[in-house]
Amino acid sequence: MAVKRSFWLGVIIGFIVMVLLGSLPVLGPVIGGFIAGIITRGGVWGGATAGFAAGLFGAIAISVILIIGGSLLFGIPGFLTSLGVSFVIVIATLYYGLLGFVGGAIAGAIVK
Repeated sequence: MAVKRSFWLGVIIGFIVMVLLGSLPVLGPVIGGFIAGIITRGGVWGGATAGFAAGLFGAIAISVILIIGGSLLFGIPGFLTSLGVSFVIVIATLYYGLLGFVGGAIAGAIVK
């Protein structure tokens, strides 16, 4: 039970760090994943999983902000905006998820 608590605590705190450090291009997601991996203390794989989950939550948050802010148009401009936002969502998921995975794996290797 304690492992699950530390996993989700790590994911939530890693997500918060990613959002707060979102202006740092690569370091924000890596640092968020690193912190998630340290808190989780599940070795390389557990840290990487926590970092990846934190990255997915970060990508979802960024996607919601982009959708609300960018796709309120109608017709062809609305379609093009939604298409662009969908592309950004896929890129953000890969970006935040994979960089969080790397940061979590590094932390898991260090803490182990």
